[in-house]
Amino acid sequence: MSPSRVVVAAVRALAVAAGRALSPPSCAGCDEPIADTAVFCADCARTALPYTERPPPGAIGASAADAGLVAFAPFAGALAEGIRRFKYGDRPDLARPLGRLLLGAARDAGVRADVVVPVPLHPRRLAERGYNQAALLAAHVADGLAASFAPRALRRVRSTAQQAQLSRDLRLLNVAGAFRVRAPERVQRRRVALIDDVATTGATLAACRDALLGAGAASVTYLVVAAAESGVDEVRSSPPSARRT
Repeated sequence: MSPSRVVVAAVRALAVAAGRALSPPSCAGCDEPIADTAVFCADCARTALPYTERPPPGAIGASAADAGLVAFAPFAGALAEGIRRFKYGDRPDLARPLGRLLLGAARDAGVRADVVVPVPLHPRRLAERGYNQAALLAAHVADGLAASFAPRALRRVRSTAQQAQLSRDLRLLNVAGAFRVRAPERVQRRRVALIDDVATTGATLAACRDALLGAGAASVTYLVVAAAESGVDEVRSSPPSARRT
């Protein structure tokens, strides 16, 4: 390792240690103190069982080659509460534990990616929230998979209504054509892992996938922390891992 990398690694380790001292690990769902290697306290963990322990129809997360979507667990219980806090409660610190769950699901599914791309926020919403939760998760996944991280590969070309407020059909219309690839050379002929926090109907992920495949990506795999059953059904009807033809 070069001297500069040694210095960077040392600084990063000191920053992590300082952060843990100032903010001891706490449950992502309720803020109860937990061990450093845990994400949830014992009570919350009972409501956040991963798909590997509770496989749904279609075996999400079982194999990146066969599953249209790789997710850690269903969007329910403490995991849903943790994601809501992460996304809407000004808790970017939850990117680390939730990103660890997502990375574990990706590894269990045998995901292979050349580049990791987050679903982008519109600049106005990014300014309001202060961070893109998908980008924070994607950085963690890219590091763990030893893949390139392309946080600005996609851009949202128009502001859209929040998907959580819309029906399935309106979600599809809401995001149709809303995304563009900034620099096609970043994704051309490459395997892309597309990151978001939740798949609800799969509409946003599908719109991003279409933009990436249209720009020349070799394949696109969805990686999300949690999936609603409606998102599972939508992905089954339109497999995102299909290669560009």
